[in-house]
Amino acid sequence: MIYKYLKVIVYGFLAWLIPFVASLFFYTKEGILTIDVFLFKSIMIVVGSISAAFLLISYFKNINAEYYKEGIVVGFTWFAINVLLDLLILVQMSGMPLRDYFSQIGLRYVVIPVMSITIGIALKNKK
Repeated sequence: MIYKYLKVIVYGFLAWLIPFVASLFFYTKEGILTIDVFLFKSIMIVVGSISAAFLLISYFKNINAEYYKEGIVVGFTWFAINVLLDLLILVQMSGMPLRDYFSQIGLRYVVIPVMSITIGIALKNKK
C-alpha cells in the first residue's frame, strides 16, 4: 500500500520535472528565452501532456479496481505537486507575481486531473 502512494508522489514529481528539464534547453545561461514565448508555451504544454500521459499509463497498469477513485486521487495529487513545486522553484526563479503565475501557468495543470479522471472513467466503463 505504501508503495502505491510513493509511486503516486514520484510520478507526480516526474510529471513536473520532465517539462522543467525540457524547458532549460530553451534558455541561455543568463536566463534569456531563445525562442518565441508563445512557441515555448506550446512546446511546454505538449511535453507536459505527453509525459503525463505516459506516466498515467504506467501508473494505471497495476491498478485493478476503483479506477475512478484512483483517477481522482492521482490527478489532484499530481496537480498539487506541480503547483507546489512551481511555487517553490519556478516562481522564485522567475520572480513572477502569483496572479500572473496562476493565469499563465498554474491553470494549465488542470489538464492533469482531467486526464487521470478520464482514464479512470474509461477503465471503469471497460470493466
